[in-house]
Amino acid sequence: MKAAWKLKKYLHPYIFFAILAPSMMILEVIMDLVQPTILQKIIDNGIANGDEQYIISMFGLMILSAFIALIGGVACSTYATKTAVNFATDVRQDLYETITRFSERNKDHFTLGKLITNLTSDIETLQRAVIMLLKVFVRGPLMFIGAIIFVYITARELFSVLLYVVPILAISVIIFTQLTGKFFRAVQEVMDQMNTKVQENLAGIRVIKAFNRKAHQIQQFLEVNGLLTKRNITAEQVVGVLMPLTALIVNIGLVFALWIGAIKVENNIIEVGVILAFINYLMMILQGLISSSNVLIQIARAIPSAERIVTVLEEPNDIQNCHEPIKNSPRGEVEFKNVSFSYTKQGEPVLKDISFHVKAGETIGIIGMTGSGKSTMMKMLPRAFDVDQGEVLIDQQPIQYYDLATLRQAIGFAPQKAALFSMSIEGNLKYGKQDVSLQEINEALEASCAAEFVEKLPDREQHVLSQGATNLSGGQKQRLAMSRAFIRKPTILILDDTTSAVDAISEKKIQQAIDSNFPNSTKFIVSSKVSSIKNADQILVIEDGRLIASGTHEELLQSSEYYMEIVETQTEKGGVMND
Repeated sequence: MKAAWKLKKYLHPYIFFAILAPSMMILEVIMDLVQPTILQKIIDNGIANGDEQYIISMFGLMILSAFIALIGGVACSTYATKTAVNFATDVRQDLYETITRFSERNKDHFTLGKLITNLTSDIETLQRAVIMLLKVFVRGPLMFIGAIIFVYITARELFSVLLYVVPILAISVIIFTQLTGKFFRAVQEVMDQMNTKVQENLAGIRVIKAFNRKAHQIQQFLEVNGLLTKRNITAEQVVGVLMPLTALIVNIGLVFALWIGAIKVENNIIEVGVILAFINYLMMILQGLISSSNVLIQIARAIPSAERIVTVLEEPNDIQNCHEPIKNSPRGEVEFKNVSFSYTKQGEPVLKDISFHVKAGETIGIIGMTGSGKSTMMKMLPRAFDVDQGEVLIDQQPIQYYDLATLRQAIGFAPQKAALFSMSIEGNLKYGKQDVSLQEINEALEASCAAEFVEKLPDREQHVLSQGATNLSGGQKQRLAMSRAFIRKPTILILDDTTSAVDAISEKKIQQAIDSNFPNSTKFIVSSKVSSIKNADQILVIEDGRLIASGTHEELLQSSEYYMEIVETQTEKGGVMND
Protein backbone atom coordinates (compact mmCIF):
# COMPACT_ATOMS: atom_id res chain seq x y z
CA MET A 1 0.00 0.00 0.00
CA LYS A 2 2.96 2.31 0.65
CA ALA A 3 4.01 1.92 -2.98
CA ALA A 4 0.57 2.98 -4.22
CA TRP A 5 0.70 5.99 -1.89
CA LYS A 6 4.03 7.05 -3.41
CA LEU A 7 2.36 7.31 -6.82
CA LYS A 8 -0.23 9.84 -5.59
CA LYS A 9 2.00 12.71 -6.82
CA TYR A 10 1.00 11.77 -10.38
CA LEU A 11 -2.61 12.63 -9.49
CA HIS A 12 -1.77 16.17 -8.33
CA PRO A 13 -2.01 17.83 -11.79
CA TYR A 14 -5.51 16.37 -12.20
CA ILE A 15 -6.76 16.89 -8.65
CA PHE A 16 -9.69 19.03 -9.84
CA PHE A 17 -11.02 16.19 -12.01
CA ALA A 18 -10.23 13.69 -9.24
CA ILE A 19 -12.46 15.62 -6.83
CA LEU A 20 -15.18 16.42 -9.36
CA ALA A 21 -15.65 12.78 -10.42
CA PRO A 22 -16.65 11.39 -6.99
CA SER A 23 -18.70 14.53 -6.30
CA MET A 24 -20.82 13.77 -9.36
CA MET A 25 -21.11 10.16 -8.21
CA ILE A 26 -22.41 11.31 -4.82
CA LEU A 27 -25.14 13.22 -6.67
CA GLU A 28 -26.06 10.09 -8.66
CA VAL A 29 -26.18 7.87 -5.55
CA ILE A 30 -28.39 10.31 -3.62
CA MET A 31 -30.86 10.36 -6.49
CA ASP A 32 -30.81 6.54 -6.68
CA LEU A 33 -31.43 6.25 -2.93
CA VAL A 34 -34.42 8.59 -3.06
CA GLN A 35 -36.28 6.58 -5.73
CA PRO A 36 -37.38 3.53 -3.62
CA THR A 37 -38.82 5.93 -1.02
CA ILE A 38 -40.70 7.80 -3.75
CA LEU A 39 -42.01 4.45 -5.03
CA GLN A 40 -43.14 3.56 -1.50
CA LYS A 41 -45.05 6.84 -1.26
CA ILE A 42 -46.71 6.21 -4.63
CA ILE A 43 -47.93 2.77 -3.49
CA ASP A 44 -48.92 3.52 0.10
CA ASN A 45 -50.22 7.10 -0.29
CA GLY A 46 -51.21 7.35 -3.93
CA ILE A 47 -52.42 3.99 -5.18
CA ALA A 48 -53.84 2.91 -1.79
CA ASN A 49 -55.91 6.15 -1.57
CA GLY A 50 -56.68 6.43 -5.31
CA ASP A 51 -55.04 9.87 -5.45
CA GLU A 52 -54.12 10.27 -9.15
CA GLN A 53 -52.73 13.80 -8.76
CA TYR A 54 -50.38 12.62 -6.02
CA ILE A 55 -49.28 9.65 -8.15
CA ILE A 56 -48.54 11.90 -11.18
CA SER A 57 -46.57 14.44 -9.11
CA MET A 58 -44.50 11.75 -7.38
CA PHE A 59 -43.94 9.99 -10.70
CA GLY A 60 -42.63 13.29 -12.15
CA LEU A 61 -40.33 13.60 -9.13
CA MET A 62 -39.00 10.08 -9.78
CA ILE A 63 -38.30 10.92 -13.46
CA LEU A 64 -36.48 14.10 -12.38
CA SER A 65 -34.32 12.24 -9.86
CA ALA A 66 -33.46 9.61 -12.50
CA PHE A 67 -32.46 12.32 -14.99
CA ILE A 68 -30.24 14.06 -12.39
CA ALA A 69 -28.68 10.67 -11.57
CA LEU A 70 -27.92 10.19 -15.28
CA ILE A 71 -26.15 13.54 -15.49
CA GLY A 72 -24.13 12.74 -12.37
CA GLY A 73 -23.14 9.30 -13.68
CA VAL A 74 -22.03 10.58 -17.09
CA ALA A 75 -20.05 13.45 -15.56
CA CYS A 76 -18.40 11.10 -13.06
CA SER A 77 -17.40 8.67 -15.79
CA THR A 78 -15.96 11.48 -17.94
CA TYR A 79 -13.86 13.09 -15.21
CA ALA A 80 -12.73 9.76 -13.73
CA THR A 81 -11.53 8.59 -17.14
CA LYS A 82 -9.63 11.84 -17.76
CA THR A 83 -7.93 11.54 -14.38
CA ALA A 84 -7.00 7.86 -14.71
CA VAL A 85 -5.76 8.01 -18.30
CA ASN A 86 -3.62 11.11 -17.70
CA PHE A 87 -2.31 9.59 -14.45
CA ALA A 88 -1.30 6.40 -16.29
CA THR A 89 0.28 8.42 -19.13
CA ASP A 90 2.46 10.39 -16.72
CA VAL A 91 3.54 7.31 -14.78
CA ARG A 92 4.36 5.50 -18.04
CA GLN A 93 6.35 8.49 -19.31
CA ASP A 94 8.34 8.80 -16.07
CA LEU A 95 8.91 5.05 -15.97
CA TYR A 96 10.16 5.02 -19.58
CA GLU A 97 12.51 7.94 -18.93
CA THR A 98 13.85 6.16 -15.84
CA ILE A 99 14.49 2.97 -17.80
CA THR A 100 16.27 4.85 -20.62
CA ARG A 101 18.64 6.34 -18.01
CA PHE A 102 19.46 2.92 -16.58
CA SER A 103 22.95 1.55 -16.94
CA GLU A 104 23.49 -1.87 -18.49
CA ARG A 105 23.80 -3.31 -15.00
CA ASN A 106 20.45 -1.80 -13.93
CA LYS A 107 18.68 -3.30 -16.95
CA ASP A 108 20.24 -6.69 -16.36
CA HIS A 109 19.03 -6.57 -12.76
CA PHE A 110 15.36 -6.21 -13.77
CA THR A 111 15.42 -8.13 -17.10
CA LEU A 112 13.78 -6.78 -20.26
CA GLY A 113 10.68 -8.96 -19.84
CA LYS A 114 9.87 -7.46 -16.46
CA LEU A 115 10.46 -3.88 -17.66
CA ILE A 116 8.11 -4.47 -20.61
CA THR A 117 5.47 -5.80 -18.20
CA ASN A 118 5.92 -2.70 -16.03
CA LEU A 119 5.33 -0.40 -19.01
CA THR A 120 2.29 -2.29 -20.29
CA SER A 121 0.13 -4.50 -18.07
CA ASP A 122 1.23 -2.97 -14.73
CA ILE A 123 0.37 0.55 -15.91
CA GLU A 124 -2.92 -0.69 -17.37
CA THR A 125 -3.82 -2.34 -14.05
CA LEU A 126 -3.14 0.93 -12.20
CA GLN A 127 -5.27 2.87 -14.68
CA ARG A 128 -8.25 0.54 -14.16
CA ALA A 129 -7.81 0.78 -10.41
CA VAL A 130 -7.89 4.60 -10.46
CA ILE A 131 -11.01 4.65 -12.66
CA MET A 132 -12.81 2.24 -10.35
CA LEU A 133 -11.59 4.10 -7.28
CA LEU A 134 -13.05 7.40 -8.51
CA LYS A 135 -16.26 5.93 -9.96
CA VAL A 136 -17.27 2.79 -8.13
CA PHE A 137 -15.56 3.10 -4.77
CA VAL A 138 -17.55 6.21 -3.97
CA ARG A 139 -20.76 4.68 -5.26
CA GLY A 140 -20.37 1.33 -3.46
CA PRO A 141 -19.84 2.45 0.17
CA LEU A 142 -22.18 5.42 -0.20
CA MET A 143 -24.97 3.27 -1.58
CA PHE A 144 -24.31 0.61 1.08
CA ILE A 145 -24.40 3.08 3.98
CA GLY A 146 -27.18 5.18 2.46
CA ALA A 147 -29.42 2.16 1.90
CA ILE A 148 -28.97 1.06 5.53
CA ILE A 149 -29.91 4.55 6.74
CA PHE A 150 -32.97 4.68 4.50
CA VAL A 151 -34.04 1.22 5.70
CA TYR A 152 -33.78 2.44 9.29
CA ILE A 153 -35.85 5.53 8.46
CA THR A 154 -38.51 4.04 6.16
CA ALA A 155 -38.61 0.32 7.04
CA ARG A 156 -37.40 0.10 10.62
CA GLU A 157 -39.60 -2.93 11.29
CA LEU A 158 -37.42 -4.98 8.90
CA PHE A 159 -34.08 -3.49 9.97
CA SER A 160 -33.23 -6.52 12.14
CA VAL A 161 -32.70 -8.59 8.97
CA LEU A 162 -29.71 -6.39 8.09
CA LEU A 163 -28.04 -7.14 11.42
CA TYR A 164 -27.45 -10.69 10.19
CA VAL A 165 -26.92 -10.11 6.48
CA VAL A 166 -24.48 -7.17 6.51
CA PRO A 167 -21.73 -8.58 8.84
CA ILE A 168 -21.62 -11.88 6.89
CA LEU A 169 -21.32 -9.98 3.60
CA ALA A 170 -18.59 -7.69 4.95
CA ILE A 171 -16.48 -10.59 6.29
CA SER A 172 -16.80 -12.43 2.97
CA VAL A 173 -15.59 -9.39 1.00
CA ILE A 174 -12.56 -8.86 3.29
CA ILE A 175 -11.44 -12.49 3.07
CA PHE A 176 -11.80 -12.71 -0.71
CA THR A 177 -10.01 -9.39 -1.25
CA GLN A 178 -6.96 -10.57 0.68
CA LEU A 179 -6.86 -13.86 -1.23
CA THR A 180 -7.19 -12.05 -4.55
CA GLY A 181 -4.16 -9.82 -3.89
CA LYS A 182 -2.03 -12.87 -3.10
CA PHE A 183 -3.05 -14.79 -6.23
CA PHE A 184 -2.74 -11.89 -8.67
CA ARG A 185 0.78 -11.10 -7.40
CA ALA A 186 1.69 -14.66 -8.41
CA VAL A 187 0.07 -14.06 -11.83
CA GLN A 188 2.26 -10.99 -12.45
CA GLU A 189 5.43 -12.94 -11.62
CA VAL A 190 4.65 -15.53 -14.29
CA MET A 191 3.69 -12.74 -16.72
CA ASP A 192 7.27 -11.43 -16.37
CA GLN A 193 8.63 -14.85 -17.27
CA MET A 194 6.38 -15.10 -20.32
CA ASN A 195 7.32 -11.62 -21.60
CA THR A 196 11.00 -12.45 -21.17
CA LYS A 197 10.54 -15.71 -23.07
CA VAL A 198 8.66 -13.98 -25.92
CA GLN A 199 11.26 -11.21 -26.17
CA GLU A 200 14.12 -13.72 -26.31
CA ASN A 201 12.40 -15.95 -28.87
CA LEU A 202 11.44 -13.12 -31.22
CA ALA A 203 14.91 -11.58 -31.02
CA GLY A 204 16.54 -14.94 -31.73
CA ILE A 205 14.05 -16.31 -34.25
CA ARG A 206 16.72 -16.80 -36.92
CA VAL A 207 18.93 -18.78 -34.54
CA ILE A 208 15.94 -20.93 -33.55
CA LYS A 209 15.21 -21.73 -37.19
CA ALA A 210 18.85 -22.28 -38.06
CA PHE A 211 19.26 -24.88 -35.31
CA ASN A 212 15.79 -26.34 -35.91
CA ARG A 213 14.82 -25.74 -32.29
CA LYS A 214 11.32 -24.50 -32.99
CA ALA A 215 9.67 -27.45 -31.20
CA HIS A 216 11.92 -26.97 -28.17
CA GLN A 217 11.09 -23.26 -27.88
CA ILE A 218 7.38 -23.95 -28.33
CA GLN A 219 7.57 -26.51 -25.52
CA GLN A 220 9.29 -23.99 -23.23
CA PHE A 221 6.63 -21.40 -24.02
CA LEU A 222 3.89 -23.98 -23.41
CA GLU A 223 5.27 -24.61 -19.93
CA VAL A 224 5.33 -20.91 -19.02
CA ASN A 225 1.95 -20.30 -20.67
CA GLY A 226 0.49 -23.31 -18.86
CA LEU A 227 1.72 -22.02 -15.51
CA LEU A 228 0.22 -18.59 -16.29
CA THR A 229 -3.08 -20.28 -17.20
CA LYS A 230 -3.19 -22.21 -13.92
CA ARG A 231 -2.47 -19.14 -11.81
CA ASN A 232 -4.97 -17.02 -13.76
CA ILE A 233 -7.68 -19.66 -13.35
CA THR A 234 -7.01 -19.92 -9.61
CA ALA A 235 -7.16 -16.13 -9.18
CA GLU A 236 -10.29 -15.73 -11.30
CA GLN A 237 -12.01 -18.63 -9.51
CA VAL A 238 -11.48 -16.91 -6.18
CA VAL A 239 -13.01 -13.73 -7.63
CA GLY A 240 -15.81 -15.74 -9.25
CA VAL A 241 -16.91 -17.35 -5.97
CA LEU A 242 -17.55 -13.97 -4.33
CA MET A 243 -20.46 -12.89 -6.53
CA PRO A 244 -22.67 -15.99 -6.12
CA LEU A 245 -21.78 -16.22 -2.42
CA THR A 246 -22.91 -12.66 -1.72
CA ALA A 247 -26.02 -13.19 -3.86
CA LEU A 248 -26.86 -16.30 -1.82
CA ILE A 249 -26.51 -14.40 1.47
CA VAL A 250 -28.70 -11.54 0.19
CA ASN A 251 -31.33 -13.92 -1.19
CA ILE A 252 -31.56 -15.69 2.18
CA GLY A 253 -32.00 -12.28 3.79
CA LEU A 254 -34.64 -11.44 1.18
CA VAL A 255 -36.63 -14.58 2.00
CA PHE A 256 -36.55 -13.74 5.68
CA ALA A 257 -37.58 -10.14 4.95
CA LEU A 258 -40.56 -11.28 2.85
CA TRP A 259 -41.58 -13.78 5.51
CA ILE A 260 -41.38 -11.23 8.33
CA GLY A 261 -42.93 -8.52 6.14
CA ALA A 262 -45.91 -10.71 5.19
CA ILE A 263 -46.62 -11.37 8.86
CA LYS A 264 -46.41 -7.66 9.71
CA VAL A 265 -48.63 -6.67 6.74
CA GLU A 266 -51.22 -9.22 7.83
CA ASN A 267 -51.13 -7.70 11.33
CA ASN A 268 -51.40 -4.16 9.86
CA ILE A 269 -48.03 -3.20 11.35
CA ILE A 270 -46.55 -2.11 7.99
CA GLU A 271 -47.85 -1.52 4.49
CA VAL A 272 -46.93 -3.27 1.23
CA GLY A 273 -44.92 -0.29 -0.04
CA VAL A 274 -42.54 -0.65 2.89
CA ILE A 275 -41.70 -4.24 1.91
CA LEU A 276 -41.10 -3.16 -1.71
CA ALA A 277 -38.86 -0.31 -0.56
CA PHE A 278 -36.96 -2.68 1.74
CA ILE A 279 -36.38 -5.15 -1.12
CA ASN A 280 -35.04 -2.33 -3.30
CA TYR A 281 -32.75 -1.10 -0.54
CA LEU A 282 -31.56 -4.63 0.18
CA MET A 283 -30.61 -4.99 -3.48
CA MET A 284 -28.82 -1.64 -3.24
CA ILE A 285 -26.90 -2.92 -0.24
CA LEU A 286 -25.90 -5.96 -2.29
CA GLN A 287 -24.96 -3.76 -5.23
CA GLY A 288 -22.95 -1.45 -2.97
CA LEU A 289 -21.06 -4.35 -1.43
CA ILE A 290 -20.40 -5.98 -4.80
CA SER A 291 -19.19 -2.67 -6.22
CA SER A 292 -16.95 -2.09 -3.22
CA SER A 293 -15.58 -5.64 -3.39
CA ASN A 294 -14.82 -5.24 -7.11
CA VAL A 295 -12.87 -2.08 -6.36
CA LEU A 296 -11.03 -3.74 -3.49
CA ILE A 297 -10.18 -6.68 -5.74
CA GLN A 298 -8.93 -4.29 -8.43
CA ILE A 299 -6.88 -2.44 -5.81
CA ALA A 300 -5.53 -5.77 -4.57
CA ARG A 301 -4.44 -6.49 -8.14
CA ALA A 302 -3.00 -3.00 -8.55
CA ILE A 303 -0.91 -2.97 -5.36
CA PRO A 304 1.65 -5.54 -6.66
CA SER A 305 1.83 -3.57 -9.92
CA ALA A 306 2.39 -0.34 -7.98
CA GLU A 307 5.12 -2.00 -5.92
CA ARG A 308 6.88 -3.22 -9.07
CA ILE A 309 6.66 0.21 -10.73
CA VAL A 310 7.90 2.07 -7.65
CA THR A 311 10.80 -0.39 -7.35
CA VAL A 312 11.91 0.57 -10.86
CA LEU A 313 11.35 4.31 -10.31
CA GLU A 314 13.35 4.25 -7.08
CA GLU A 315 16.17 2.04 -8.41
CA PRO A 316 19.41 4.02 -7.91
CA ASN A 317 21.16 4.46 -11.24
CA ASP A 318 24.71 3.10 -11.29
CA ILE A 319 25.76 5.87 -13.67
CA GLN A 320 25.20 9.39 -12.36
CA ASN A 321 26.64 12.87 -12.76
CA CYS A 322 28.91 14.12 -10.02
CA HIS A 323 28.37 17.45 -8.27
CA GLU A 324 29.30 20.32 -10.62
CA PRO A 325 30.49 18.14 -13.54
CA ILE A 326 32.87 19.31 -16.28
CA LYS A 327 30.86 20.59 -19.25
CA ASN A 328 33.76 21.46 -21.54
CA SER A 329 34.08 19.09 -24.49
CA PRO A 330 37.15 16.84 -24.09
CA ARG A 331 40.15 16.96 -26.45
CA GLY A 332 40.41 13.17 -26.67
CA GLU A 333 43.37 12.09 -24.53
CA VAL A 334 42.44 8.77 -22.91
CA GLU A 335 44.09 6.78 -20.14
CA PHE A 336 43.15 3.54 -18.38
CA LYS A 337 44.81 3.06 -14.98
CA ASN A 338 44.68 -0.44 -13.48
CA VAL A 339 41.08 -0.92 -14.61
CA SER A 340 39.20 -4.04 -13.45
CA PHE A 341 35.54 -4.81 -14.01
CA SER A 342 33.02 -7.60 -13.38
CA TYR A 343 29.40 -7.67 -14.56
CA THR A 344 28.19 -9.25 -11.33
CA LYS A 345 30.59 -7.60 -8.85
CA GLN A 346 31.25 -10.93 -7.12
CA GLY A 347 31.85 -12.83 -10.39
CA GLU A 348 34.98 -13.45 -12.43
CA PRO A 349 36.43 -10.11 -13.65
CA VAL A 350 35.94 -9.43 -17.36
CA LEU A 351 38.76 -6.85 -17.31
CA LYS A 352 41.83 -7.35 -15.15
CA ASP A 353 44.25 -4.54 -14.29
CA ILE A 354 44.15 -2.83 -17.72
CA SER A 355 46.49 0.15 -18.16
CA PHE A 356 47.34 2.16 -21.32
CA HIS A 357 47.63 5.77 -22.49
CA VAL A 358 46.34 7.31 -25.74
CA LYS A 359 47.22 10.77 -27.05
CA ALA A 360 44.51 12.91 -28.61
CA GLY A 361 44.13 12.18 -32.32
CA GLU A 362 45.79 8.75 -32.24
CA THR A 363 44.34 5.64 -33.83
CA ILE A 364 44.21 2.67 -31.48
CA GLY A 365 43.60 -0.88 -32.64
CA ILE A 366 42.29 -3.44 -30.16
CA ILE A 367 42.50 -7.14 -30.98
CA GLY A 368 41.85 -10.36 -29.14
CA MET A 369 39.77 -13.50 -29.09
CA THR A 370 35.97 -13.36 -28.81
CA GLY A 371 35.03 -12.82 -25.16
CA SER A 372 38.39 -11.35 -24.19
CA GLY A 373 36.81 -8.08 -22.96
CA LYS A 374 37.46 -5.74 -25.92
CA SER A 375 33.86 -4.45 -26.23
CA THR A 376 33.45 -4.15 -22.47
CA MET A 377 36.55 -1.98 -22.30
CA MET A 378 35.15 0.39 -24.94
CA LYS A 379 31.82 0.65 -23.13
CA MET A 380 33.70 2.30 -20.26
CA LEU A 381 34.29 5.44 -22.39
CA PRO A 382 30.61 6.52 -22.79
CA ARG A 383 30.07 5.19 -19.24
CA ALA A 384 27.74 2.35 -20.14
CA PHE A 385 29.57 0.79 -17.18
CA ASP A 386 31.77 2.23 -14.45
CA VAL A 387 34.94 0.48 -13.36
CA ASP A 388 35.07 -1.64 -10.21
CA GLN A 389 38.74 -0.85 -9.59
CA GLY A 390 41.18 1.65 -11.07
CA GLU A 391 40.04 4.64 -13.13
CA VAL A 392 39.48 5.88 -16.66
CA LEU A 393 40.76 9.39 -17.41
CA ILE A 394 39.98 11.72 -20.30
CA ASP A 395 42.29 14.71 -20.68
CA GLN A 396 43.83 13.67 -17.34
CA GLN A 397 40.49 14.03 -15.55
CA PRO A 398 38.55 11.03 -14.10
CA ILE A 399 35.74 10.22 -16.51
CA GLN A 400 33.17 10.48 -13.67
CA TYR A 401 33.95 14.24 -13.44
CA TYR A 402 32.50 14.88 -16.91
CA ASP A 403 28.87 15.76 -17.50
CA LEU A 404 27.26 12.65 -18.99
CA ALA A 405 25.57 14.52 -21.84
CA THR A 406 28.80 16.38 -22.71
CA LEU A 407 30.86 13.19 -22.57
CA ARG A 408 28.52 11.16 -24.75
CA GLN A 409 28.05 14.01 -27.21
CA ALA A 410 31.82 13.93 -27.80
CA ILE A 411 31.80 10.21 -28.61
CA GLY A 412 30.77 8.54 -31.86
CA PHE A 413 30.01 4.90 -31.11
CA ALA A 414 29.26 2.13 -33.62
CA PRO A 415 28.48 -0.97 -31.53
CA GLN A 416 29.37 -4.56 -32.29
CA LYS A 417 25.72 -5.33 -33.05
CA ALA A 418 24.29 -2.60 -35.28
CA ALA A 419 21.20 -1.27 -33.49
CA LEU A 420 18.97 0.42 -36.07
CA PHE A 421 15.41 1.63 -35.54
CA SER A 422 12.23 1.12 -37.56
CA MET A 423 12.30 4.51 -39.27
CA SER A 424 13.92 6.02 -42.35
CA ILE A 425 17.66 5.83 -42.98
CA GLU A 426 17.81 9.60 -42.54
CA GLY A 427 16.02 9.29 -39.18
CA ASN A 428 18.54 6.69 -38.04
CA LEU A 429 21.48 8.89 -39.03
CA LYS A 430 19.98 11.85 -37.19
CA TYR A 431 20.36 9.88 -33.98
CA GLY A 432 24.02 10.85 -34.37
CA LYS A 433 23.26 14.52 -34.97
CA GLN A 434 19.85 16.19 -35.07
CA ASP A 435 20.64 19.40 -36.96
CA VAL A 436 22.30 17.67 -39.90
CA SER A 437 22.17 18.71 -43.54
CA LEU A 438 21.57 16.43 -46.51
CA GLN A 439 25.15 17.08 -47.62
CA GLU A 440 26.47 15.85 -44.24
CA ILE A 441 24.27 12.75 -44.51
CA ASN A 442 25.66 11.97 -47.95
CA GLU A 443 29.25 12.54 -46.75
CA ALA A 444 28.73 10.13 -43.84
CA LEU A 445 27.18 7.51 -46.14
CA GLU A 446 30.05 7.93 -48.57
CA ALA A 447 32.66 7.56 -45.82
CA SER A 448 31.16 4.25 -44.65
CA CYS A 449 30.64 2.95 -48.22
CA ALA A 450 26.91 2.88 -47.49
CA ALA A 451 26.10 5.28 -50.33
CA GLU A 452 26.60 2.53 -52.89
CA PHE A 453 23.52 0.60 -51.68
CA VAL A 454 21.47 3.55 -50.36
CA GLU A 455 21.49 5.18 -53.81
CA LYS A 456 19.91 2.04 -55.29
CA LEU A 457 16.96 2.10 -52.88
CA PRO A 458 13.67 3.54 -54.26
CA ASP A 459 13.45 6.28 -51.61
CA ARG A 460 17.21 6.60 -50.95
CA GLU A 461 17.69 8.26 -47.51
CA GLN A 462 13.92 8.13 -46.90
CA HIS A 463 13.84 4.33 -47.20
CA VAL A 464 12.10 2.98 -44.09
CA LEU A 465 13.83 0.17 -42.21
CA SER A 466 11.84 -2.70 -40.75
CA GLN A 467 12.03 -3.61 -37.06
CA GLY A 468 15.58 -4.73 -36.42
CA ALA A 469 16.46 -3.59 -39.97
CA THR A 470 15.72 -7.08 -41.26
CA ASN A 471 15.33 -5.64 -44.78
CA LEU A 472 19.10 -4.99 -44.85
CA SER A 473 22.05 -7.36 -44.90
CA GLY A 474 24.52 -7.57 -42.01
CA GLY A 475 27.15 -5.56 -43.88
CA GLN A 476 24.63 -2.86 -44.84
CA LYS A 477 23.55 -2.50 -41.21
CA GLN A 478 27.15 -2.18 -40.07
CA ARG A 479 27.86 0.53 -42.63
CA LEU A 480 24.79 2.54 -41.57
CA ALA A 481 25.86 2.22 -37.92
CA MET A 482 29.26 3.64 -38.88
CA SER A 483 27.56 6.47 -40.82
CA ARG A 484 25.60 7.38 -37.69
CA ALA A 485 28.87 7.57 -35.71
CA PHE A 486 30.71 9.51 -38.45
CA ILE A 487 27.97 12.12 -38.84
CA ARG A 488 28.57 13.68 -35.45
CA LYS A 489 32.30 14.27 -36.20
CA PRO A 490 33.20 13.12 -32.70
CA THR A 491 36.23 13.85 -30.56
CA ILE A 492 36.45 10.12 -29.74
CA LEU A 493 35.37 7.60 -32.38
CA ILE A 494 34.73 3.98 -31.34
CA LEU A 495 34.21 1.32 -34.00
CA ASP A 496 33.51 -1.97 -32.24
CA ASP A 497 34.11 -4.75 -34.75
CA THR A 498 31.99 -2.88 -37.31
CA THR A 499 33.65 -4.31 -40.41
CA SER A 500 33.22 -8.02 -39.63
CA ALA A 501 30.52 -8.30 -42.33
CA VAL A 502 32.14 -5.82 -44.74
CA ASP A 503 34.17 -6.97 -47.75
CA ALA A 504 37.91 -6.26 -47.93
CA ILE A 505 37.66 -3.56 -50.64
CA SER A 506 34.97 -1.61 -48.75
CA GLU A 507 36.95 -2.00 -45.53
CA LYS A 508 40.00 -0.39 -47.08
CA LYS A 509 37.91 2.52 -48.41
CA ILE A 510 36.40 3.01 -44.93
CA GLN A 511 39.88 3.06 -43.35
CA GLN A 512 41.03 5.70 -45.83
CA ALA A 513 37.89 7.79 -45.17
CA ILE A 514 38.47 7.63 -41.42
CA ASP A 515 42.09 8.77 -41.80
CA SER A 516 41.13 11.71 -44.04
CA ASN A 517 37.89 12.79 -42.34
CA PHE A 518 38.90 12.41 -38.67
CA PRO A 519 42.57 13.39 -38.39
CA ASN A 520 42.08 15.06 -34.99
CA SER A 521 39.70 12.48 -33.49
CA THR A 522 40.94 9.80 -31.13
CA LYS A 523 39.96 6.58 -32.86
CA PHE A 524 39.45 3.17 -31.24
CA ILE A 525 39.04 0.34 -33.74
CA VAL A 526 38.06 -2.97 -32.14
CA SER A 527 38.46 -5.94 -34.45
CA SER A 528 39.25 -9.62 -34.62
CA LYS A 529 40.94 -9.00 -38.01
CA VAL A 530 44.52 -7.78 -38.20
CA SER A 531 43.73 -6.07 -41.53
CA SER A 532 41.42 -3.64 -39.73
CA ILE A 533 44.03 -2.41 -37.23
CA LYS A 534 47.51 -3.04 -38.69
CA ASN A 535 48.04 0.66 -39.56
CA ALA A 536 47.02 1.94 -36.13
CA ASP A 537 49.39 4.16 -34.12
CA GLN A 538 49.14 1.66 -31.28
CA ILE A 539 47.66 -1.83 -31.06
CA LEU A 540 46.41 -3.28 -27.77
CA VAL A 541 46.41 -7.08 -27.56
CA ILE A 542 43.82 -8.44 -25.10
CA GLU A 543 43.68 -12.00 -23.81
CA ASP A 544 41.25 -13.21 -21.15
CA GLY A 545 40.59 -9.68 -19.90
CA ARG A 546 44.26 -8.70 -19.64
CA LEU A 547 46.39 -6.37 -21.75
CA ILE A 548 49.25 -8.71 -22.68
CA ALA A 549 51.01 -6.57 -25.30
CA SER A 550 50.90 -3.15 -26.96
CA GLY A 551 52.77 -1.39 -29.75
CA THR A 552 52.68 -0.87 -33.49
CA HIS A 553 52.08 -3.72 -35.91
CA GLU A 554 55.82 -4.04 -36.63
CA GLU A 555 56.77 -3.88 -32.93
CA LEU A 556 54.26 -6.56 -31.97
CA LEU A 557 55.53 -8.86 -34.73
CA GLN A 558 58.87 -8.74 -32.93
CA SER A 559 57.70 -8.78 -29.28
CA SER A 560 54.38 -10.69 -28.98
CA GLU A 561 54.09 -14.39 -29.78
CA TYR A 562 50.31 -14.23 -29.29
CA TYR A 563 49.99 -11.44 -31.87
CA MET A 564 52.30 -13.27 -34.28
CA GLU A 565 50.07 -16.36 -34.00
CA ILE A 566 47.02 -14.27 -34.92
CA VAL A 567 48.83 -12.75 -37.91
CA GLU A 568 50.12 -16.10 -39.11
CA THR A 569 46.69 -17.71 -38.82
CA GLN A 570 44.98 -14.91 -40.74
CA THR A 571 47.77 -14.76 -43.34
CA GLU A 572 47.27 -18.45 -44.07
CA LYS A 573 43.58 -17.74 -44.62
CA GLY A 574 44.28 -14.65 -46.70
CA GLY A 575 42.94 -12.31 -44.06
CA VAL A 576 45.82 -9.81 -43.67
CA MET A 577 46.09 -7.24 -46.41
CA ASN A 578 49.40 -5.77 -47.43
CA ASP A 579 49.69 -2.11 -48.36
